[in-house]
Amino acid sequence: MSSEQQEQVDQEPHGARRTQLAHTTESGWRRFWNRGGWWKALLVIAVYYGLYQLAGWLIGLAFGGLIDKHDFFANGLSTFIAVGAPIVVGSILLIVFALSLGWLKELFGPQPIRGSWWMWIGVVVVVLFNVLRFVSADYPGWDAGAVVAVLISGLFIGFAEEVLTRGFAVNLLRRGGYGERSVMLLSSLLFAAMHSGNIFSGQSPLAVGFTVVYTFAFGLVMYTALRVTGNLIWPILLHASTDPSLFLLTGGVDATGGSLHPGPLAGVAGLGNIVVMIVALIPLIFVRGRVDREAAYGLTPPPVKLSAEK
Repeated sequence: MSSEQQEQVDQEPHGARRTQLAHTTESGWRRFWNRGGWWKALLVIAVYYGLYQLAGWLIGLAFGGLIDKHDFFANGLSTFIAVGAPIVVGSILLIVFALSLGWLKELFGPQPIRGSWWMWIGVVVVVLFNVLRFVSADYPGWDAGAVVAVLISGLFIGFAEEVLTRGFAVNLLRRGGYGERSVMLLSSLLFAAMHSGNIFSGQSPLAVGFTVVYTFAFGLVMYTALRVTGNLIWPILLHASTDPSLFLLTGGVDATGGSLHPGPLAGVAGLGNIVVMIVALIPLIFVRGRVDREAAYGLTPPPVKLSAEK
């Protein structure tokens, strides 16, 4: 290096040199994902979904005899193998993927953009109806082991689905230069699309259609939870309490258990999904902003603006 080049390097900001060094030493694998983009978010979702289904199939082959074919929730072991085991595998795969990219700390660190006070509305609504469902559930009608398995499975469901969508998808979209409204909409659409696969499990098209609409709305609310709390752990916990509360109240996945006798607040608790869909209209109107790619990720701005958001 010539003295002139050395002088130029010495005059560069220390942080800029560090960023340049990181980009020159990172592997092709990391460099590919670090640039972000909508299609990479879609790729992650698609590959994860395929591996999740494969895990469920393999677990079914190995341990299917332990699953109650008439009622997955008949006992703890049946519940965990049918509902929990595949999502545990999915959670492990997501952790391995995050480690391979060096993103684990980034995903669970402070968000590069914070939210507004009104974003607490969705958080409060989700917490309120989750509590109502938990207190209204007919616990005597449940096997005790199944209740424990539902709660454990719910924790992994919340972890995997939030890390996947509000973690990887949001991060890839922000790195791709999208404004926050687009980040919110696209990540929620991907979240909803994952649940369209329920049609292959024998659910009616009407039930699947409602589930897709609800999960899109729920995704919008979880995005606001991510923004207003500033950390991915809180959407994970909100989600981890939502699915078990629904399972315990209704007695099944997207179904109503006829043998259960829920408490007097069950009618109010049953309105939760509709209320979430109404509350989800708020972020559709008010979400704004954009993460500075250079400040947050050390990436230069994209050559073409992807939206007119400010």
